[in-house]
This record gives sequence, structure tokens and C-alpha cells, in this order.
Amino acid sequence: MDERVRRHAEILVEFSAEVERGDMVQIHAPKEAEDLVVALYEQLGEVGARPTTHWRLGPASRAYSLAMDAEDYVTKEHALAEMEETDVVFLIIGGGNPYETTDVPPSKSQAAGRANKPILEERLDKRWVITTHPTAAGAQEAEMSTAAYETLVYDAMDKDWQAQYEHQAQMVEILDDAEEVRIVSGEETDLTMSVAGMRGANDYGKQNMPAGEAFTSPVPDSVEGTVRFDKPLLRQGNEIVDAYLEFEGGEVVDFEAAKNEDVLEGILDTDEGARRLGELGIGMNRDIDRFTYNMLFDEKMGDTVHLAVGAAIEECVPGGMEFNDSAVHVDMIVDMSEDSYIEVDGDVVQRDGAFRFEE
Repeated sequence: MDERVRRHAEILVEFSAEVERGDMVQIHAPKEAEDLVVALYEQLGEVGARPTTHWRLGPASRAYSLAMDAEDYVTKEHALAEMEETDVVFLIIGGGNPYETTDVPPSKSQAAGRANKPILEERLDKRWVITTHPTAAGAQEAEMSTAAYETLVYDAMDKDWQAQYEHQAQMVEILDDAEEVRIVSGEETDLTMSVAGMRGANDYGKQNMPAGEAFTSPVPDSVEGTVRFDKPLLRQGNEIVDAYLEFEGGEVVDFEAAKNEDVLEGILDTDEGARRLGELGIGMNRDIDRFTYNMLFDEKMGDTVHLAVGAAIEECVPGGMEFNDSAVHVDMIVDMSEDSYIEVDGDVVQRDGAFRFEE
């Protein structure tokens, strides 16, 4: 086994999830990530934890979705009961055909998301980590050789996370004290939002691996303006290209996409909260320097901002503040490397990807 796989598992168990003796652990993974699952079992055995594995099979999910009626989707009570008894969840992505569910109607994906919401909410109360296992399929999506893609993945994860935390803490402090944030990029993105009273958060490897962002949740009804997401998004096996959203009073009032606009519409129609922003994230991991079609990586990339329609992030919303509730949380990316800036309370804190504290 590649020693980098063992190191990956060690980081996940010891640093990210801080697994303890007796912890009940769920691992959700594609078959292509078998080596990482084996390495995780080795690490978990040394700790004395108790793991179970759920293999994620794209063709099986597709077959089930196509056979189901949308109105028959209900919460899987046995899955909810298992999650209630779980301490730690590892979610591994990578491998397989990312377009496997392209022909699943958006109405069924929406119904599945609503039915799964109680399980998702329960999982978010656990120690959970989402990560990537590099595969030939992932390399193909990134238009890289398999060896080069593996190097990108492992370099982005095996790093000095304390130093990364301190670097990002500078942006988190700015967000913590902020009243209003403005995002400007090119001719079509000019978006303002209030973050007054919200908390900034530092993603340094405890829930995402790789990590590398500062983020917060906007005040739901405060978002105004337009945004063009110039990086594509893979959702439900479909590539959404050049998505454009217009906000008034915090809600999406107009939208378009150059490709798969119906999928974007399906996301926005999931529920009332899906037409509001739940997250503003600022990518700060400089070891991720290219787009790969893997949102876990791409949203952390330096010189980017991502905005998520749907559910807000609990740690960012103090008690007494309005929480945007939704069954979805869908991130979309704006390239901030050229003709762009982030303004906080009238002061530019990033221009063309460079932060003022980096100057």
C-alpha cells in the first residue's frame, strides 16, 4: 500500500476526527477507495474504535432513483437510528462515474434530499469528516495524469495545519468584526450581504480534508445584487456551467445557466431556503492551485470565493439570529484572481486574490 494512503488515514483518525477508544464509526466510501478504507480500519483498530462501512455504488443509486416515485421518498428510519448511535462519520469521495445519475429527474433528487434531511441534521451533530481518495477517474476529471493528481491531493492534505489555521485566522477575525461584505468580480458579479452578528469560522482540517477556507453565513434577507459563477459545478451527475443568480431581499429572483439550467432550477426549487444564501466562503489553501471538478478541493483553492445556496452553517449563526434552513447546501465558485476584490465595511481586504495581510 502507498504510504501516503496510510498517512492520509492517520491524519483523518488522529487529527481530524480525534477518534477515541470505543467510538462508533461509520465509513461511507466508493469501492475505488478500498485502500483508504483498509488503512482507516488499521488506524481505528489501533485506537480501539468500532467501524462499519457503507459502500457507495453509483449504478445502484441510479437504478433505485429511476425505479422510485418521487412521492415515495421518506426518511429511512433505520439509517436515522444508526446515525443516532454513531460518534464519528467519515465520508470518502472519489472514483466511479461522476455522471452516473445524469438521467435521474431533478424532482426525484429534490425528494431524496428532503427525505434525507433528518439524517443529515443528525450527522452534523457528530464528529464528521469528508475527504477524497485520489483515483484515475478523479485525475481524468481534473485533466491530469494519475500520478500528478495523487501528488496534488496528498500535498493539499499533508501539511502544517497549525500554520494554515493561523493564516486563515486573520480573515476569520475580519469576518467576525464585519457588518457588510461586498464581492465584486468582472462585469457581472457585484453582491453585498450583511454578516452583522454572525460568526466567522476557520476550516483547518477538522471536518474537511483537505481544508483551507474562512467562512461565515450571511443574514438571510440581506443579500442584494448579482453573481456569475465562472467555475462549473457538478450536481446530481450534471455539469452546471456559467450559473448566474440575481438576489433581491435575500432571495434569488432570477437565474440562468449556459448548461443544465433545469438542474439549477431544481436546486432552487427544493424548498424556500434553497433560494437564499447559507454560506460565504473564501478559499485560502495555496497548495490547491488548479480546478479539478471536485468541490471539496475547488472551494478551498486560493483566489476563489464560494457561495452556497441553502442551509446556513450552525457554528456561524449565534442563538437569536435567523438561521436559513434548507434540505440542500450547494456551493458555487467565483474566480477572484483577476479584476476582482472583496470589500468589508468599505475597506478592500483582498484584490485579485491577494489579501491585505499577505502584502
